[in-house]
Amino acid sequence: MQILVLQGPNLTRLGVRKPEIYGKHTLGQIQEAMDSRAENLGCSLEHFQSNHEGGLIDWLQERQDGCDAIICTPAGLTNYGLSLRDALVEAERDLAIVHLSNVHAREQWRRNDVFAEVTNLYIAGLGWRGYVAAVDALHDRYVERTGAADEL
Repeated sequence: MQILVLQGPNLTRLGVRKPEIYGKHTLGQIQEAMDSRAENLGCSLEHFQSNHEGGLIDWLQERQDGCDAIICTPAGLTNYGLSLRDALVEAERDLAIVHLSNVHAREQWRRNDVFAEVTNLYIAGLGWRGYVAAVDALHDRYVERTGAADEL
């Protein structure tokens, strides 16, 4: 199973930017935790981060046909990233949206998540653990859908 992981604007600042909200783990540490879990499940991940919506879309569209599922943290694009949203819908793959913080327990304007209605799996507020949970859940959906042997 191949999973694409898209990380939106400002996530390169994880571990430094507002650690009381986003946690102390860096993006690299989160990716290592995801890769470790994926390896245990027999999955492979391909990671990409950009501060530009067009960069995320270009990367996704170059790779989407070869993947089974997508994990995306839209970050700064959460409220208005309609082009990225449309690209994710067009990919027609299982999709997990992951937010480090609980966007619904923060400022009112953060609660308008344009990605929420197009995702199979929505995780918010678990911090870095949300990414590992997304890998687990997408793997389980894949096994259920394809009948692939569960390697646990």
